[in-house]
Amino acid sequence: MEQKTPLYDIHIAEGGKMVPFAGYLLPVQYEAGVVKEHMAVRTGCGIFDVSHMGEVLCTGPDSLKFLNYLMTNNFSGMLDGQARYSPMCNEQGGVIDDLIVYRIKEDCYFIVVNASNRTKDFLWMKSRCQGRVDLQDISSETAQIALQGPYAQAVLEKITGFADLPSRYYSAVFQAEAAGLNCVISRTGYTGEKGFELYLAAKDASSLWNELTKAGKEFGLLPCGLGARDTLRLEAGMPLYGHEMTEEITPLEAGLGNFVKMEKPEFIGKQALLEKGVPARTRAGLKVTGRGIVRENCPVFSGEQPVGVSTSGTYLPYLGFPGAMALLQSSFAIPGTALTAEVRGRRIPVEVVGLPFYKGNK
Repeated sequence: MEQKTPLYDIHIAEGGKMVPFAGYLLPVQYEAGVVKEHMAVRTGCGIFDVSHMGEVLCTGPDSLKFLNYLMTNNFSGMLDGQARYSPMCNEQGGVIDDLIVYRIKEDCYFIVVNASNRTKDFLWMKSRCQGRVDLQDISSETAQIALQGPYAQAVLEKITGFADLPSRYYSAVFQAEAAGLNCVISRTGYTGEKGFELYLAAKDASSLWNELTKAGKEFGLLPCGLGARDTLRLEAGMPLYGHEMTEEITPLEAGLGNFVKMEKPEFIGKQALLEKGVPARTRAGLKVTGRGIVRENCPVFSGEQPVGVSTSGTYLPYLGFPGAMALLQSSFAIPGTALTAEVRGRRIPVEVVGLPFYKGNK
């Protein structure tokens, strides 16, 4: 049976169309619809319930050493409040999950994992734990609300002080207060827009949602569901676990080489990545130039030669054309290359384009 987030009753009251997702009942859209929700985030402000995400605390004298072994990025030299994104690989170099790691203070880190991988990730971390490290899954007691869009800061400023707002992208204030509620305010998001993600006690989630909704009324704030979250991340060229990343796809193939620090002495999956060498395939963008929409798992061809497969795809509302991401043979992943994608037995012309499709100002 699917779980309910602390905001379930609010979603019902606001007309959310609820669907099962990652073990939870979540709104796929509200009465305004996916396109209007998407456009609200691009031009104004949107609010999302992302309380289904998982949170883990990592503490202890060896926590930094452990995180550097566990994941591909390098967490040395982080300042308090700073965040870093990283894939987490298996021994074969495939991606277990992609995470965000925050340094709260020395020997104390806050890790955000994908909802569908919460249990798997925590068990993986525990099984690979080294040294004097304590791991605590705090997901059940933690709610997360995302406020995204050009006016996100203007909305948040109405209910919090300037000192509680993180000043830089990928940073957070851990002892912040919004609408009188204790929370963590992070300048992060999954939409390609300026925005924030707020973490707080599950019991306070409804109060904060309501206060943000009131504060955002003059800025055209809309509640947004899973549908808009997916179209926004795809338009922004952001990979999704289970699509652009799996345990069979390496972070190098997924185009995440910037977050793989091969100069580190050791991390899980490093030897496998070295042995695989330069990836023969890579993630690329596809702009549909014919008629139709390319979704996931559509074969991609150059003439009659199979050269890859789509991993995600939909109509991109702000840009006004259908787009997809695909894993392509590297020699065919060059922008401007004309290919076709097979959709239900029909070939649709596509063109390789650079990612992201949409370049916002974060």
